[in-house]
Amino acid sequence: MKKIVIPFIEISVFYVLVGLVLRIVLLFLPITRSSFLLDDYLKFFLIGAANDLCTSVLIFIFFWLYLIFLSDSKYKSPFGYIILGVFVGLLCYLFFFKTIFDDYGSVVPLIVKSIVGIKAFTFALLLFIPKIRQAWRYFMYSFTFFLYVFLIVYNAVSEFLFWNEFGVRYNFIAVDYLIYTNEVIGNIMESYPVIPMLSVLLLISVLVTIFFVKRSKKNFIEYPSFKIKLAGSIVYGGLIAGALFLIKFNEKYENSDNGFVNELQANGLVRFYKAYNDSSLSYDKFYVKMPIGDAFSIVNKEYNNKLGQGHNPKVIRDSLPELRKNVVLVTIESMSSSFLSHFGNSQNLTPNLDKLADEGIFFTNFYATGNRTVRGLEAVTLCIPPSPGESLIKRKNNDNLFSTGYLFKKRGYTVQFFYGGYGHFDNMEPFFKGNGYQVIDRSSFKSDEITFANIWGVCDEDMFNKALKIFDANEKTGKPFFGHIMTVSNHRPFTYPEGKIDTSSNSRSRERGVKYTDYAIGEFIREAKKHSWFSQTVFVLVADHCASSAGKENIPLDGYHIPAIIYAPGFIQPEKVSKRVSQIDIMPTLLGKLHFSYTSYFYGQDVFNPDYKPRAFSATYQNLGYIKDDVLMVLSPNQKIEQYNIKADNQLIKAREADKTLADETIANYQTTSYLIDNGKLKVKE
Repeated sequence: MKKIVIPFIEISVFYVLVGLVLRIVLLFLPITRSSFLLDDYLKFFLIGAANDLCTSVLIFIFFWLYLIFLSDSKYKSPFGYIILGVFVGLLCYLFFFKTIFDDYGSVVPLIVKSIVGIKAFTFALLLFIPKIRQAWRYFMYSFTFFLYVFLIVYNAVSEFLFWNEFGVRYNFIAVDYLIYTNEVIGNIMESYPVIPMLSVLLLISVLVTIFFVKRSKKNFIEYPSFKIKLAGSIVYGGLIAGALFLIKFNEKYENSDNGFVNELQANGLVRFYKAYNDSSLSYDKFYVKMPIGDAFSIVNKEYNNKLGQGHNPKVIRDSLPELRKNVVLVTIESMSSSFLSHFGNSQNLTPNLDKLADEGIFFTNFYATGNRTVRGLEAVTLCIPPSPGESLIKRKNNDNLFSTGYLFKKRGYTVQFFYGGYGHFDNMEPFFKGNGYQVIDRSSFKSDEITFANIWGVCDEDMFNKALKIFDANEKTGKPFFGHIMTVSNHRPFTYPEGKIDTSSNSRSRERGVKYTDYAIGEFIREAKKHSWFSQTVFVLVADHCASSAGKENIPLDGYHIPAIIYAPGFIQPEKVSKRVSQIDIMPTLLGKLHFSYTSYFYGQDVFNPDYKPRAFSATYQNLGYIKDDVLMVLSPNQKIEQYNIKADNQLIKAREADKTLADETIANYQTTSYLIDNGKLKVKE
């Protein structure tokens, strides 16, 4: 038994120590902007260590299976020959017959054949050459131990990088990264010194393995009996049950108002597993609610809708004729308001956006609905509050929805979505195609149209140049066009063409990425002015989300404050709008400027309408925020609602109890949105 228990103890101790070091490192990272009380430290070190210990019990299961199957009895006649015959038969089946693995395609069949082939070969060697069994097993034990050590250290580094980017443990974004491995691995390769990092990790793993296994060679002379292995397995099964119970029990302590405390005490692998199993959340199951009729009554009253309950349609009638102007919507990757000089930045990162802000309608109190690109795209396309879990863009059955593209297409516009990367990423191509857009992505580019690209796609200049060509072609058809462009360059690894801005392209940073994207936007507008369609075009420029939304609060307002501009010289008069505006309002506001009349399913409103009531929606994939009258209401799973009073510089002070009227408004907006989505009420019938 000792021969099996010792590696379990060694792996568990190492995992807990690595977890301790990781928490200390995360605690002092710049993104962890918070102060902590003694009780907080006890939480994320003591409860965190308990979570790590429980997780070490669970991940040891593969090592345990390897150890309990170590024996000499399987090589005795006739069992050894029977087992070898099974391996040979399995190999013949894999090589000469169609299997389920062939249905998966890609490299899956090759991987399976290789694993079975190697196992068959090594079993034959050990069967026919007994003298090498002890040495071989010692080598395999050492390699298995090394693999565990390497993966533990590698995971710690991955958690460090993820926290440094998002300020949280693994969540559904990390699950996405497993799906979009090409973009993510490419991003990592271009952003970090991967080879030196891996070399250091390998060296550390080798040294740790040598330290632990150098005294284990004697363990391979004799093996525990079947009874001892059975007894040990029963004990280990009990440990697994206890670990699962304690992990679940400890979740109730993730109740701090400081989001960093909850994140630091959690275990990253457990968070990843939970996100993998459920990255969408049922509003009715997890959030506070009211009778759906009451919820629609509140929403209809808030949005001055007199048509009754159930669908939230609102008839918008404009007294003036509709203007059939072209519309170019540019959603800008990770453009926080704090990057603009208008919001106090002194680095001159965005001279072009600052100039456009002075020449158009500039929204100075404008908030993103979420912290990912798909949330921003959802907000400007569907104009509804964010729903818990994944963005609607990434869900099933998300075609033929009432959208801005639908309204333009119904009026005879050419409707297009432009993206510099490959449209399969984040399900963008299926979503936009399914909602009537023509998709122009990286696969649409000819080789001579690409001057620079990284793993995320062609540079913003190339995307804008492609759009200019297509807009010229659109004009020749005699139809107005609606072009939605998603930029990519302001994204790690922040690479861009040489000679475009006043810093070297070898010098990578968020600020330089911002500066290049701003440069590309400026060049796009300057070039567009040379085209005949420019005078009949309205440009809408809005960020998809902030560069970072991390903070000690679940929804730090500064992490959602983004710029938005409507620009059309000769048509749009310069104006600063200081009232609070949500990302879902930008397109209904534009439609108001174009005097569109339509029956609307949007929750977004025309901010220039006298009935407009300033409010904004900002959410994570779990916490749903509603901002109104200097108050932030937050809905969280487990039917929790909290109120934060907004002080100077967007500082949040938690209130002792939530205002009932605002709480009901918050619930009504999110509950009715989820109801409409879940029941297919946002789909158009034509």
